[in-house]
Parts: sequence; C-alpha cells; structure tokens
Amino acid sequence: MESSVPLAILIVLLLLLIFIVVLLAKTVRIIPQARAGVVERFGKYLKTLPAGLNIVVPFVDRVRYLIDLREQVVSFPPQPVITEDNLVVSIDTVIYFQVTDPIAATYEIANYIQAVEQLTMTTLRNIVGGMDLEQTLTSREQINSGLRGVLDEATGKWGIRVNRVEIKGIDPPPSIKDAMEKQMRADRDKRALILTAEGQRQSAILTAEGNKQSAILNAEGDRESQILRAQAERESQILRAQGEGQAIQTVFQAIHDGQPDQSLLAYQYLQMMPKIAEGDANKVWIVPSEIGKALEGLGSTMNDLRGIPQHVDGPLKRVEMGPAGPTEPQVDAALSETNAAVEAAIREAESAANPAASRGAAEPPAATDPATSPGEVPPTQ
Repeated sequence: MESSVPLAILIVLLLLLIFIVVLLAKTVRIIPQARAGVVERFGKYLKTLPAGLNIVVPFVDRVRYLIDLREQVVSFPPQPVITEDNLVVSIDTVIYFQVTDPIAATYEIANYIQAVEQLTMTTLRNIVGGMDLEQTLTSREQINSGLRGVLDEATGKWGIRVNRVEIKGIDPPPSIKDAMEKQMRADRDKRALILTAEGQRQSAILTAEGNKQSAILNAEGDRESQILRAQAERESQILRAQGEGQAIQTVFQAIHDGQPDQSLLAYQYLQMMPKIAEGDANKVWIVPSEIGKALEGLGSTMNDLRGIPQHVDGPLKRVEMGPAGPTEPQVDAALSETNAAVEAAIREAESAANPAASRGAAEPPAATDPATSPGEVPPTQ
C-alpha cells in the first residue's frame, strides 16, 4: 500500500505537467514576420495577431488563418482568346498582387487566387476581343494597363491590391505564324533587292561619270597632241623651206662667183649623161655625131641666161643673201619669197632645156640701161 501511493502521486504530477505544457502552447502564439494571424473565438472573428509573440486564451481562442502579406507572383497557364478578326490566340499572363486586408481576404472571398485567375481571363477576353491580330501583337502595354485597372478595382473589396499584370506570350495559330514568317521574309527580300538596286544604280552612275571624265581627258589630250603635231609640222616645213631657199641662194651665188663658161657647162653635161642612162628603161643610148655642136649651143644658151655675165671687166658684185635665219614674225614672208625664187629657178631650168621653144616664145630683150656699165652685174630683184 505504501509503494502504490507515491506512484499515483507521480502519475498525477506527470499529467499536471503535460497539461501545463499544452496550456502554454495554446496560450502563446508566435507569428512570423510579414504574416498575420486571424483569431476566432467560438467560430467568430476576434482579432488579428501581428508578427511576434502573442497571448491568446487557450481552448477558447484559435488562430484560424495565417495570411501572407508579402507580394505574390502567380503565373496562369495559356488561355485561348478570340480576336476581332476571328483568330484564336493563346495568351499567357503573370500577376503581381499583395494582400492588404487579411480580414477581407479571409472572409470576403473563399479562394482569392482562383478568383483573380478567373477575373483575369474574362477581362483579357474582353480587351483582346476588340482588337485584331496585329493590334494584339503590338499593344501589350495597352492590354497590361487595361487588365491592371479592372483587376485592381474588382479585387479592392477582397483586400487585395494588384500591382502589375504582364503578358508572357501571345501565340497565334501555326498557320498564321507561317504566313507571318513568309510576309517578314518577303519584306526582308524586298528591302535587300531595293538596297542591291540602289547599290547598282550608284555604281552605274559613278562608272558613267568616270567614263565621261576619261573621255573628256582623252579628247583634251588628243586635241593638245594634234595641236603640238601641227605646230611641229608647220615649223618643220618652214625650216625645210628656209633651208631650200638658202641652198638655192647659195648655188645662185656660187654661179655668180664662179663665172661659168661654155666648157664648164659642157663638162657638167657630160657628167650628167651616165646618170641619165642609169634608168631601167634606157637600154640603148645613142650619142649623136653632132655632140660638139650641141654642147657648143648648150653652152652659149646657158651663157645667155640672165644673171650669168659673158665678160666681166670690173670686180664682181656679190648678191646679198639676207639673214641666215628669219625670226618668227618674218617666217611667212620669207617662205613666200623662197617659193617665188624656187619657181623662178624652175622656169629658168625649163627654158634652158628647151632653147628653141623659149626663143620663139620669149619677148625681145629689153634695152640696156645706160646707167649700168658693161662690166657690172645687175642687182638681184
């Protein structure tokens, strides 16, 4: 009997200890940071516990809900939406919201996340239903603003504030995607062709301008070259004519200085006879028996030429040849005088070769100037 009494006391103490621990657990409640605890007493809302250590009445008060006050992100699965031009697109949305009133979020709506999802889908269909496909793809900011305004107004009584609404993706049907890709590819090809054509046009313009400048420069070069060649040819002809004129004057002066007689002219004639016979057509050359008389007549005819004196008693009068090289302004005058002298020499040579014709056609000689002495050579005209 004595041993059973302490055992009963020990069991009672143990039960009392367990009751005290359970009582403390029911009395002291710790609420984490950014959380709110909704306390009910006998099934009726009593108060909201803030974060930290809180004391409640055990077995009477109960923390029914623990509400998260942080901003939450909810991503909804893609939903089919029909546009104004009767095309079905899939739109994936993301909502950022925050519980501002734990009591309203607990007692005003049973499941606020599901309510926000359904409200988002219905509002999205209303907004996208008034747009065509192109507007839907390019007006995301407008859709986001419309969704946020409607959701914020509708969820205010639920103790929820919608901060942002974002559209993750808008997926048109595969056929529309293919058509859009073809359109974009055609547009890119068009721009590439336009740029290529503009490049070819610029290249052709630059090439034509280069050819034009090259042709102009070539024409100017040819013109200057022809002018220089013409000037060189003109100067060459002038110098050649001057040389021929000087040669004729030199020969004419030598004839005056040498005083040729009949024997000299006959000797020159004999020297020219082999050259006359050198031609291919001259196979036979007949020397007449009257060669002496012919030479005598040729000599007398050449002595009668004007400018060759037969008898000179006094000193010879030298013919003035003029300057050796005329200056540039005198080139044309000298050339004219030279041509006249050449023609005169040719006529005298022809008259010497045909003495009979020249004698018949010649006029009677002019009277001798009494002012000129018999032995004086008349000056050259």
